[in-house]
Amino acid sequence: MDREKKKRLALIWTAIAVVYIVILILELTMRPTSMLLTVLKKGAIYSLVAVSMNLLNGFTGLFSLGQAGFMLIGAYTYAVLTMPSDVKTSESVYKYYQCFITFDTGVFIGLLAAGLMAALFAFLIGLPVLRLKSDYLAIATLGFAEIIRAICQWDVLGPVTNGANLLRRYIDLTYVTIPFTDIPFPPTLFVFIVAGICILLIVLLINSSYGRAFKAIRDDETAAEAMGINLFRHKELSFVISSFFAGISGALLAMFQYTVQAQQFKSMMTYEILLIVVIGGIGSISGSCIASFLYITLSEWWLRGLDMGSFLGIDAPNLFRSGFRKLVFSIIIMIIVLFFSRGIMGDKELSLTRIKNFFQKARTKKSRKEAKA
Repeated sequence: MDREKKKRLALIWTAIAVVYIVILILELTMRPTSMLLTVLKKGAIYSLVAVSMNLLNGFTGLFSLGQAGFMLIGAYTYAVLTMPSDVKTSESVYKYYQCFITFDTGVFIGLLAAGLMAALFAFLIGLPVLRLKSDYLAIATLGFAEIIRAICQWDVLGPVTNGANLLRRYIDLTYVTIPFTDIPFPPTLFVFIVAGICILLIVLLINSSYGRAFKAIRDDETAAEAMGINLFRHKELSFVISSFFAGISGALLAMFQYTVQAQQFKSMMTYEILLIVVIGGIGSISGSCIASFLYITLSEWWLRGLDMGSFLGIDAPNLFRSGFRKLVFSIIIMIIVLFFSRGIMGDKELSLTRIKNFFQKARTKKSRKEAKA
């Protein structure tokens, strides 16, 4: 490895370490109910699911709309497995059913099981649907997400899913402890660590020989097959891996929300994730992460006053009323799409060289304007 590459990697890891140190400082100095910490947690969760969707849609070229369904599977798996046994038998949660699963697991086993269960469903569903292409694949995966949501509310599965009732009192973010100790794990830092490790694994996969095969399938299936790439096998692999990380993100969302119900995972959630991927750039990991935090910040925080009668110090209850936030948010999205037709990052990744070049171009433009003046 040459000196320049080592220096670049060192800077990247230093930047990542600084981000996690800042998160820890914010966690220790701010109130747990702070809106900033809430946005950071939800933004990290949506970053993971957006990156998992980008792996499928952006890097493999498979137009899937089943992400919400896999998140639902992960959320239910985690909630059922980590709910204490005495809670399951006390009828405080399963009031109308007798829970079939009487044992409980820890947080990390629950997260892994959530991903594996989603991956198992993806493998079974992928056998027939991955032979479809384009819009037909999207319709099939969207149909799966709606079917799995309806099945989870089915009374027959009530002893596991609690039917249409809420699942609660499982291990959420406030009860996570540092392994082998009783010290509480800072919730925001925990979400960032789990999401960061998962995104890192996806990045390593994309830069491996399997990732190059995924990109070849995306660019030209005929040429990829002629090169000896097994199309169905690699599509199935991409579909299963994407669903695995979607399941983990669903478990993290369950930990963040403190309750789980199938109605939370409607098709609108998939459309939100797809919107994040498009805004960030199809085929860009860093673009998906940036767009996730931008989307959550705008929709959950900065524009919240538009629904409450006051915004930026302006009191206008006749104008700023419930629902006005969505109108303004839609206009912002339209502006972003108009000025960034390929997304914020396109198919490129955020790098130190790219940031340096951006500021150099800005300085060059400024010096030219000053020279003309």
